[in-house]
Amino acid sequence: MASQSNSHQSVHEFTVKDARGNDVDLSTYKGKVLLIVNVASQCGLTNTNYTELTKLYEQYKDQGLEILAFPCNQFGSQEPGTNEEIQQFACTRFKAEYPIFDKVDVNGANAAPIYQFLKSSKGGLFGDGIKWNFSKFLVDKDGHVVDRYAPTTSPLSIEKDIKKLLGKA
Repeated sequence: MASQSNSHQSVHEFTVKDARGNDVDLSTYKGKVLLIVNVASQCGLTNTNYTELTKLYEQYKDQGLEILAFPCNQFGSQEPGTNEEIQQFACTRFKAEYPIFDKVDVNGANAAPIYQFLKSSKGGLFGDGIKWNFSKFLVDKDGHVVDRYAPTTSPLSIEKDIKKLLGKA
């Protein structure tokens, strides 16, 4: 149930900043299945998540999957770098070809509006707050949040859900 201040119906209604500070209208992703993830470079979950996200992206990008990575430094200060350093890390070490956006807060008073929407659409097991790095939200082609996965959920384990939304199941 959305609060009165949150009248958004779809992620496509948001504009976010890319890693260079440019506006990105998420309506450009209409018709795509989205996996939205808060990422960090120095987390115990970094290697497996980035590796598996890259695999998923390589396998499904031509079929309509887009991964949107939002760096966040709210959990154990595990994303201290600048946007440039974060992009360099993800793209060089993990061959990430998907977009990496501006560093955001996902919890608290300064949480990015896109994250306020994601959390209000799909609360977590222990309420709405994001618990740690690599929380994942699966969004259908119409921009609706259909599922939320814990940080410890392996990206490859949600492949079947992605395939279903792509119409490939």
